[in-house]
Amino acid sequence: MSRSARPLISARVLHKIKALTTPASEDASCVVNRNPRNLERLRIAYKPSGYHLEKPGRSFWHTLEINISGRYVSADVKHFENGTILSASTSEWAIKQQLYKTNDTSAFVNLGRVLAQRCLQAGITEMTCNVEAVAGSKLEKLLQTVQANGVSFEEPSRLPNTQPWDAYRHEKPWQVSEQSESMTNK
Repeated sequence: MSRSARPLISARVLHKIKALTTPASEDASCVVNRNPRNLERLRIAYKPSGYHLEKPGRSFWHTLEINISGRYVSADVKHFENGTILSASTSEWAIKQQLYKTNDTSAFVNLGRVLAQRCLQAGITEMTCNVEAVAGSKLEKLLQTVQANGVSFEEPSRLPNTQPWDAYRHEKPWQVSEQSESMTNK
């Protein structure tokens, strides 16, 4: 029997899993962060400020863009540096099969549900949205559905750089001070 056609044995599979999961060196001082959005979650990543005359500005990490054509609706979440991170559209087969029409109010609401679910699965809970919706429109219902399913349309501000001579230092989101713990216990 050739080497490539050998049947899988549980011992071989276990050996392969161990080889892939154990770090190359046994030294624990080196940690590799595989989450590219980690610094954004900690609020210390670079956030472009753009130009003050731009409308709508460029001060965001993630933004929501909605494209409405005559037949379909698509929503994209874009990163300022990497482009489109995730998208949802009523032209996707799995979504289109569940809809009566691909551009009515029900399609907008369901597209909002799918987009919010994909955002939460990708770990995106905050983004900016520069879309202006008319009250009572289908687009407003899409935005309300996304917000109702756990995605906020306000990104936290970036932590300012502190200098050694600054009198006040902002509390870092990854640190918990004992004063704030004692205040919550009262």
